[in-house]
Amino acid sequence: MVNKQPIYNKNINFAPHFAMMRYFVISFLLFLTACKSEFELIRTSNNPEKIYEAANKYYDVGDYDRSIALFDIVIQYYRGRQEAENMFYRYAYAHYKLNDFILAQTYFKNFSSTFANSIYREEAEFMSAYSHYRQSPNYKLDQTPTIKAIEGFEQFINMYPDTERAMEANRLIDELRKKLELKSVEQGMLYYKIGDYQAATVTFQNTIKDFPESKRTEEIRFLILKSSYILAVNSIYEKQQERFSETIQNYEKFVKKHPKSSYKREASKIYKDSKEQLKNLKV
Repeated sequence: MVNKQPIYNKNINFAPHFAMMRYFVISFLLFLTACKSEFELIRTSNNPEKIYEAANKYYDVGDYDRSIALFDIVIQYYRGRQEAENMFYRYAYAHYKLNDFILAQTYFKNFSSTFANSIYREEAEFMSAYSHYRQSPNYKLDQTPTIKAIEGFEQFINMYPDTERAMEANRLIDELRKKLELKSVEQGMLYYKIGDYQAATVTFQNTIKDFPESKRTEEIRFLILKSSYILAVNSIYEKQQERFSETIQNYEKFVKKHPKSSYKREASKIYKDSKEQLKNLKV
């Protein structure tokens, strides 16, 4: 018969180990309680100087939540005083560090307006626009923050045209405009794919108008031509003459801008058929 070995030694005394563990747990909880108590004591001290000093210390170590909580208490007390500039500057950045870009944008803009002679004004103006930039979503979503970021960067460039940040602002504007361009093109493509050729034509025309520097202008102009042709073919009799005439105009614009286009053969077929259709309609 095999003797089974016990899974633990009954002779081992676990009491000292549990006591040590309990000591560390209690010590840790006391430490957390002490830290919380320290913050609460400062927060409820009614001592603006002490609260302001602690707010800066929390900011310096990256505890932006506590820093903001304390700045909120004394921000009115220091308004108009020497410390106000540093406080409002850090207050805006604390919100930015917490990814609260909506409030950060507002506070950076307020800082720029309030402290017009500050050495940080240029930075605050840039960060106000950059906070909008950080809110810019995927191109498929609403692009209001993107548009506001572009406007903010353009305003910054007008104020500080010869600075390094102006160069960065221009780069970011180009990036944001590409996102708006992509949204506009994809919207036109969606209309085209679902067969709403009138909406596709209008959307593609707006894309060319809004983004004349686009690298996709040849493709877009061809899609304008093709959309207007398909729309004309499928229109009621009363609309066909007008729409085939528009197709011919779109062809003329296309070949003028892209005489060596890879779409030229298909474009020519559309043109010839549109001329023939228009001739028959006039008979």
